[in-house]
Amino acid sequence: MRHRLLVLLALLLSPLPAMADNDNIIFDAPGLLGKGGKKGLPDVKPSPLAWPRLDPGAAFCRSADDLTRLAANRARTEGGGPADCRSVQVPTAVQIVRRAGPGRTEVRLTDQPTVTGWTDVWLPEKSPSGR
Repeated sequence: MRHRLLVLLALLLSPLPAMADNDNIIFDAPGLLGKGGKKGLPDVKPSPLAWPRLDPGAAFCRSADDLTRLAANRARTEGGGPADCRSVQVPTAVQIVRRAGPGRTEVRLTDQPTVTGWTDVWLPEKSPSGR
C-alpha cells in the first residue's frame, strides 16, 4: 500500500508533459496535400502541321500548261488565256510528285489521292525550322 501511495505521489508531483499548442499544428503539410495546379485552362500543345502543304493563297492548277497561262496572266504578257487554276483557301497537305523547276511542282493532294495538279510554290523537302 505504501508503494502505491509513493507512486501516486510521484505522479502528482512530476512535471506534466507539454501539451500540443496551436503553434505545433500544421494544416498544410506539404507531403500530405497534392500540389496546387495552375489556375485557368490547361496548356494544349498544337498538333504538328502537315508538311509539305499548300498555304492559303497558293495557286493549284490542273496542268503544267494551265500554270504557264496563269503566270502569263499575272505578268500581263502574251501566252495568257483561261487557266484552270484555283487559289487554295485552307492549308492543304500534299505529296510532291515531281519538280520542273523552282516555281513548277507537280503535287498530289493527300486527302484526295487521285487529284494531282501543279503549283508555283517552292516546297522544300523538310519543313522550315521553327514551325
